Amino acid sequence: MSFTLYDASAPIFIASLRDMSAWLDKAAAEKSEAELLEARLAPDMRPLPSQFQFASDTAKNCMARLAGVEALSMPDTETTFAELKDRLARTVAYVESFDPAVIAASEERPIALRFPNGTGFDFSGRAYLTGFALPNFFFHVTTAYALLRAGGVSLGKPDYLQHLGMPNFTA
Repeated sequence: MSFTLYDASAPIFIASLRDMSAWLDKAAAEKSEAELLEARLAPDMRPLPSQFQFASDTAKNCMARLAGVEALSMPDTETTFAELKDRLARTVAYVESFDPAVIAASEERPIALRFPNGTGFDFSGRAYLTGFALPNFFFHVTTAYALLRAGGVSLGKPDYLQHLGMPNFTA
């Protein structure tokens, strides 16, 4: 059995999005939601909700582009942890809806990524996933983690890798 673009995308997106949802539960139990929602690492960056929205957008847009379909629209209107958790759950359901065979067959699919300023990139499916989508996804996942951690939420590496569960090997 070969390792496919589906294997390198959907399960990774799903695991991290579920981890991010659990971070919000921990944050809600420990800190002021209002303060955390305004958190940012620098004055010119977007606040915490945007990091969750961008991670969601990257996952859903990646899957749609690899499949050659229009991505599900999710306006960036979330203003509470509950709304962010709902968005993450909807994104997971959307990612899970893709046929693994269609994504696996998209390695050479041409993908044109265009930015509002008129610039962009032309990729193959493989190059898009590995060179843009995954790095961009983890940029926003890690930034969300860092904002929560800097805001005093007791997150650690086991939370970041929560999807692995408890260690399954002992010496």
